[in-house]
Amino acid sequence: MGNLPANEIVQIVDRQNQVTGALPRHCMRSQGLIHRASYILVFNRQEELFVQKRTTIKDIYPGYWDVAAGGVVLAGESYEQSASRELTEELGVSGVPLLPLFDRYFEDADNRVWGRIFRCTHDGPFILQPEEIAGGMFMTVPKVFQRSLQEPFTPDGILILHQLFDQ
Repeated sequence: MGNLPANEIVQIVDRQNQVTGALPRHCMRSQGLIHRASYILVFNRQEELFVQKRTTIKDIYPGYWDVAAGGVVLAGESYEQSASRELTEELGVSGVPLLPLFDRYFEDADNRVWGRIFRCTHDGPFILQPEEIAGGMFMTVPKVFQRSLQEPFTPDGILILHQLFDQ
């Protein structure tokens, strides 16, 4: 295992997504700084989306459902490198093509992030990272939206799905 997540050195950016520095993750969180993250939507061949239940020890949105694999972009890392690394760490998936979809800014009381959204196709099985993912399943996008009305989902992830599917 590498550094503890709180000590990871993450890329800090401004509102225009220009790099301004790098700091440990816990400083980024405590100071509410804008950072970068990769989001990977993992669909199976039936176009069902893999949703994962975040562990209760996550530093943000603990225990929520998440529609994307991914995470913070580390200092000196590209969005593409982050996406590939996170997909391998969280789901045990490597060597699949990642299609970049769009970039978007998200902000709420706990999170200020420039994200690059990717999609890939993988039918599983997955090797879930136990520190980050408590479980997961494939479901249709309409089912995700329906379930998000009853259970907590990460707000940035739900907005990404709306941007993609509310055409």
